[in-house]
Amino acid sequence: MTQETFKNTVFILKDEMYRFAKRFVMSSDEAEDVVQDLMMKFWQKRDELEQFGNFKSYALKSVRNECLNRLKHHDVKIGFADMQLHRSELYSMEVDNLKEHIVGFINQLPEKQKIVIHLKDVEEYDVSEISEMLEMEENAVRVNLMRARQKVKEQISQLMSYEKRSITR
Repeated sequence: MTQETFKNTVFILKDEMYRFAKRFVMSSDEAEDVVQDLMMKFWQKRDELEQFGNFKSYALKSVRNECLNRLKHHDVKIGFADMQLHRSELYSMEVDNLKEHIVGFINQLPEKQKIVIHLKDVEEYDVSEISEMLEMEENAVRVNLMRARQKVKEQISQLMSYEKRSITR
């Protein structure tokens, strides 16, 4: 694989890989490190990359695996617990930006639901692509997506009814 081919097939995915990594590690610096390390690995194995039919799927699987490895082997668990606590504080604080609330609600979802809703609604992948990336049955992807959306919808409804009560007082 030439440098130009690498640039046009692999390097163009760096932003998408970063966003996906950030969903796991919750740190911009750590997500950048993940992407940079993977780009180095991909460059070193550039001649082998052509064997993958869907490189985007392979790249995002690699991001997921690298992030999970980092979460296991680093002291990131403490930082992750702090982020979870911070998210619950965000929910209780009065913030007038619905988008921030929705992001907070999504971040409170179980890991599979959070990943599935991100890939489907933010990255706009098809269910079949998500199924391949996460090595899940398509039906399991659909169920997780439906449950995630339902939980977010319920939390938005609760928020709206809370804000209505606050305004009328």
